[in-house]
Amino acid sequence: MSDIIKLLEEFAKKLPKFPDGRIDYTKAEKVPVVDVWVKHKDKILLVKRSDKVANYQGKWNVVSGYLDEIKPLKQKAAEELQEELGIEKDSILSLDAKQPYNFVDEGRTWIVHPVLAELKEKPEIKLDWEHTEYKWILPEELETFDIIPDLKQVIKKLIEE
Repeated sequence: MSDIIKLLEEFAKKLPKFPDGRIDYTKAEKVPVVDVWVKHKDKILLVKRSDKVANYQGKWNVVSGYLDEIKPLKQKAAEELQEELGIEKDSILSLDAKQPYNFVDEGRTWIVHPVLAELKEKPEIKLDWEHTEYKWILPEELETFDIIPDLKQVIKKLIEE
């Protein structure tokens, strides 16, 4: 059994569930999430968070989601790409899960599971309610955006490895 499945099963034992069975992290001190870095050729995709999301409204980020279902990380990453951007699985060249890390902010420990998604072609992006706009940028341009706090720390590990 993978480490992510074990981790999620532990959270599922301790925390309440939503009616649909997803794990409810509303009051949790530790929260596992997936951050999906979308890359095509030499550019990465940033998305601007809407005012309808719970955290980091108006900040630029990558595709992100709670790991609130017991399923493999790459499956969840692909689902997030489809849900938030309209990117289908057949557009994905590769999904590369990197080392998870802890990030403490807003009184919580975020257990971030970064995944680099390389795309075959630059797709038509169809944003959902979580984002208001998107931009394809070069990695070195990241610092010119109002980004969520931990993005700068991760870029070198993901893109330049």
